[in-house]
Amino acid sequence: MKYTLLLLILLFSTAFAGCRDKSMRMNQPHNIRGVVSYKRSFGDLNDRHLEVAQAIGVPSVKDRDEAEHLKKKLTLIEDNEYYSVDSLTHSIPYLIPGAASLLEDIGRNFLDSLANKGLNPNRIIVTSVLRTEADVKRLRRTNINASANSVHRYGTTFDISWKRFDKVEEVDGRPQQSVSADTLKLVLSEVLRDLRQDDRCYIKYELKQGCFHITTRRN
Repeated sequence: MKYTLLLLILLFSTAFAGCRDKSMRMNQPHNIRGVVSYKRSFGDLNDRHLEVAQAIGVPSVKDRDEAEHLKKKLTLIEDNEYYSVDSLTHSIPYLIPGAASLLEDIGRNFLDSLANKGLNPNRIIVTSVLRTEADVKRLRRTNINASANSVHRYGTTFDISWKRFDKVEEVDGRPQQSVSADTLKLVLSEVLRDLRQDDRCYIKYELKQGCFHITTRRN
């Protein structure tokens, strides 16, 4: 009986120590610098986005029925291991292949960067994708800042939230220790800066909308 009790205590102590060691290893951030200024680092204006979008994107479509005819030229954007798609109220989940590839690279690079910096995994959240002209009109009724000449109409452009991220939980269902949105935003800004400097995209930092507005430069 004493032997059994001692064995149980030993097993419990070992398991507790393992969990404690694991939790101590989580979220030990290092080498996080971010960018000097979000506005200065990501200040590509709409004219620059629009020029490349009109050159490499799909034609602007009137409504979602018309958009159905363009699906062969577009890639479906849906939840995967690299990013999460928000509930889309004013856009449909399609991008041209170059934009879809860029989005996946952002999500993959972000996860890799978090791991390298000692932070728990989080997926980026896509908040807006392809908009039809009807979507743009509806959006402008509730958002006075929305442009009638939206670059989202060409399938080249998407928005990624810098306020919200999708925390990846343990495979066995145990919750991961959270990482603050401010820290995740810093890491994401480094990833986006590198891709922008590599001429992969144009980026506009949207303060009121709480997102990075991104247009691919490759089709």
